[in-house]
Amino acid sequence: MSDEKKEVLVVASKVKRLIKENGNLNTAGSTIEKLSEAIEKLCLRAVENAQSDNRKTVMDRDINIDHL
Repeated sequence: MSDEKKEVLVVASKVKRLIKENGNLNTAGSTIEKLSEAIEKLCLRAVENAQSDNRKTVMDRDINIDHL
């Protein structure tokens, strides 16, 4: 990530609650930034997939999470 501040693409409170409820762990602030970066990459790949199919709509099939 560059030095400029990136937009947060996840709801921090919900992520923190999910982690707390499933592992009784705290969440570092950098975790939210890293998740936002991952979401951005997934979305940009989805855009590329939709464009390569000559569509103007990103669909669920454009988002590949098989590697997760």
